Amino acid sequence: MTHDHRPFGRLLTAMVSPFRADGSLDVEGAARLATYLVDDQANDALVINGTTGESPTTSNGEKEQLIRAVLEAVGDRAKVVAGVGTNDTSHTIELATAAEKAGAHGLLVVTPYYNKPPQAGLIRHFTAVADATGLPMLVYDIPHRAGIAVATETLVRLAEHPRIVGVKDAKADLIATSWVTKRTELAFYCGEDALTLPALAVGAVGMVGTSTHLSGPGALEMIQAYERGDMAAALALHHRLLPIFTGIFRSPGTILVKAAMAAKGLPAGPVRSPLVDASEAEIAQLREDCEAAGLPL
Repeated sequence: MTHDHRPFGRLLTAMVSPFRADGSLDVEGAARLATYLVDDQANDALVINGTTGESPTTSNGEKEQLIRAVLEAVGDRAKVVAGVGTNDTSHTIELATAAEKAGAHGLLVVTPYYNKPPQAGLIRHFTAVADATGLPMLVYDIPHRAGIAVATETLVRLAEHPRIVGVKDAKADLIATSWVTKRTELAFYCGEDALTLPALAVGAVGMVGTSTHLSGPGALEMIQAYERGDMAAALALHHRLLPIFTGIFRSPGTILVKAAMAAKGLPAGPVRSPLVDASEAEIAQLREDCEAAGLPL
C-alpha cells in the first residue's frame, strides 16, 4: 500500500487544552494557542485531544469544541489531527466519526490502555477505527502508558490498511522502529522529543512533540538539517535543545507546558485533577532548562 511519505508534515505538536481559572474549557484560548503554535512555533500540524491535551478529563462535547476552534483558527495553513483513542473500541469509533464530522484532517489512535488486549485485539481495534471514517490515521504506540506495545508484526499487518498511514512512535525501541520502516511504508513520527534525531536515522519522517510548544523552530531546523545531510548542524541543534527535550518531562509534560505557556502570557490555565499544577520549584527548574536550551521564558 502506497501512502504519502509525510502525511502530516515534519513538525507536529501535541497541544495542551487551555482551561479557564475555574477549570472550564477556554475555547478562545485554544484558538489563540493554536495560532501561536503554527505561526510562531513552525508547526505543520497540531494534535488536539491527545494525552497532553488532557483527553482523559475532557468530555466528548469539549473535544469537538476544541477541534472546531482549532480548525477555524489554523485549519487553512496547518493540519489538525484529532486524538480519539480510548480503551473501548465503540467509544473510539464514536470519537473518530465525530472528529471527521467536525472537519479534522486525521486521527491519532492510542493503544488501548489498562485492559491490555492481545495483539489480535489490537489489530481488530485499530482496523475497526480505520474502517469507521475516511480519514488517515496514526497508530500511537506508547507502551509505558498503555501497558503493552504494538508488536512489529502487528504494525506490518496494520500497514496493509489504506487509511492507517503512520505511527506516533513513543516506544523508544529503535530496533523495532527499524524493522517496521524496513518492511512498510508507514510514516513514523517520533513521540519522544529527545529521540527525534536518532529516529530520523532509522526512517522517521518527523516528530510529534511536547517541548515543541517552545522549541518548534529549532526542532524543525534540526529535522531539515538532517534531511539535507548536514549531520553536524543536526547534532548541534539536538545538543542545544536536549535540556528542554528532556526537561519538559521532569513532571508530566502537560503540567510543565502549561506552566511555560502561562509564563509566556499564552492561554493554558490550570490542569484538571488528578494532575496538579507545577510547584514553584518545578517552575524554577523549568526556567533553568529553557535557559540552557537558549529558550528563556
